[in-house]
Amino acid sequence: MDKTAALGVEGVDILHRQMDLDERAPLDAAGRAYLRKLKRHAFLNGLEICCVSTHQSFVKPQPEELTENVRHTEKCIEIAYELGCPSIRINTGRWGTSKDFDELMRNRGIEPVLPGYTEDEGFQWCIDGIRRCLPKAEACGVVLALENHWGLARTPEGLLRILNALPSPWLGGLMDTGNFLENPYPKLALIAPKTVYVQAKTYHGGGEWYTLDLDYDRIAQLLRDVGYAGWVALEMEGKEDPDLAVPKSIATLRQAFGPV
Repeated sequence: MDKTAALGVEGVDILHRQMDLDERAPLDAAGRAYLRKLKRHAFLNGLEICCVSTHQSFVKPQPEELTENVRHTEKCIEIAYELGCPSIRINTGRWGTSKDFDELMRNRGIEPVLPGYTEDEGFQWCIDGIRRCLPKAEACGVVLALENHWGLARTPEGLLRILNALPSPWLGGLMDTGNFLENPYPKLALIAPKTVYVQAKTYHGGGEWYTLDLDYDRIAQLLRDVGYAGWVALEMEGKEDPDLAVPKSIATLRQAFGPV
């Protein structure tokens, strides 16, 4: 937060896994006190906590595992509420048939379906899981932003299949500009009308698994074309020293989008 404030940007997107909270435990009084300290620190630095990026998987054939991920997501909604944060990033989850993330990336994010199941079943689990989270999202006033991440939302068609099945004002799309590895612009244009939040990737020094040379003037225009006026958060994934790469990235996004 201190570095964010020094850069003069307006908000910060917090990664839940980097917070000083026990992911497995319910949100208790000590956890809420910790969150209030973060909220105060952001306020004193003139920052809004605009999103909490969370991890879950709804691609779970076992009902008890799906319920566990629903409860985890509900806890993340409570975390955002405590922080005064209006949104959380959610994922569909993956089949888990890749040996590790390196193998997944070697396969360009494509993963075989779990043996004995179908892709349609995976979509139904995911839709049901997110549907169960929507009452908590509405009660807390926190928008669920579903990312075009690896898994069922790896394609624009997959992301839109889920969003169109759940027409709720408390669910929308999160456009990660770097997660369509081939021919990204038509795909980004497809999800732009459903986008409620943007995470913009840069790759100074080359990416860990891949590098994209993204045209942010073009991306900004396709978002303007659908009337998007929300947050654009930087997600720098390059190997360059972030103290050097982040200011350059912010300048790029400011030139394309305006204030970031």
